[in-house]
Amino acid sequence: MNVGVVAGPGLVADPRLLEEVAGAELAALGVPGRFTAVPGVAELRAALGAAGEGQALVVMPGPLPEARRLIGVPADHSPRTVWLDLDRVGPIAAAGGAAHHQGRGVGGLTWAIRHAVHRLRWPPHRIPYGPHADQWAELRLPGDTPEPYFVKAASPHKPSHEDGEAGAGERDASEERVPVAVLVHGGFWRTIWGADLMDALAVDLARRGFASWNLEYRRPDLHGWEATTADVAAGVAALASVDAPLDLDRIALIGHSAGGQLALRAAADTRVAVAVSLAGILDLVEGERRRLSSGGVSDALGGTPERIPEVYAAASPMERLPLGVPQIVVQGATDDLDLVDISRRYARKAGEEAFYLERPGDHWAVIDPHSPIWLLTARELAARLSPRSG
Repeated sequence: MNVGVVAGPGLVADPRLLEEVAGAELAALGVPGRFTAVPGVAELRAALGAAGEGQALVVMPGPLPEARRLIGVPADHSPRTVWLDLDRVGPIAAAGGAAHHQGRGVGGLTWAIRHAVHRLRWPPHRIPYGPHADQWAELRLPGDTPEPYFVKAASPHKPSHEDGEAGAGERDASEERVPVAVLVHGGFWRTIWGADLMDALAVDLARRGFASWNLEYRRPDLHGWEATTADVAAGVAALASVDAPLDLDRIALIGHSAGGQLALRAAADTRVAVAVSLAGILDLVEGERRRLSSGGVSDALGGTPERIPEVYAAASPMERLPLGVPQIVVQGATDDLDLVDISRRYARKAGEEAFYLERPGDHWAVIDPHSPIWLLTARELAARLSPRSG
């Protein structure tokens, strides 16, 4: 495979910087690729049309209306394409199975390239658990060749698949069932961040013998806090309707950053084997008092602890202790010091419920499959849920 990175006409960004960022990420992933800045819409169309079957595309369309309309036009390249807006333009429905990222700045190019590579290398099966465009999860299973898994007919929501049609019929009851790793992404509960943040872990866990269930959900900045918490619960519950060899007695609920809060909050209200916080925001009251992410906590929940204490009491894992669920609390030692403080205090208060793992690493090391802290986390998960070795 290879990756084509295309900067559209009129894009407000330094092309040399974009080429440097793209080159560094492609080298880190070990994938060949090429950066191209096109001068006009005709050249952009030609670049898209020339993409072969083994080529992933990351396309920054720029501001021209004619170029932007291409996001909504299905084409052969669409399932292999990630459209990227550096500015915050709001969620856009990309046609033909393409993805759309927005609002992450130049650094968002790194994440777009990663997403393009991961979904071409190990195509996921996207399964909706509700009618909204953000109510879905991506399933990856152990093995080299994914098969089409789907939600049973009892579900009112029609599944979509990025790499084939849904199968039919019941699965062999004797088929070996695998433990499930539910992944809940972070991003301070803001819509510019999505489930692609957990792509690398989803692939890594599938390779380790887990079924990975990478959950998307409506974020509270556009839909309110109740929609977010309801979606996480519904996304976990939807596993019972997935026709795949899943062992629902061995579910790990894993969240990163803001997703760590959502995962542990959900674990308090549902039956899972273990809950995992990866640099999670586990004390919402103190997180708001310290104005983490410039007030991200109160923005998400809809007010301060003094104004809506009942919402904080239900949402903050620190307030919910004891959860009644075994937990693994993972924290990079060189992360934001307030997050280190929160994780340490939470683990201490959780007592025997929680296994605390702190090692050198920043906020992203805990979701990097090659980092020492993630390797230790994966080992702890395997010991608790015992997937197949390998």
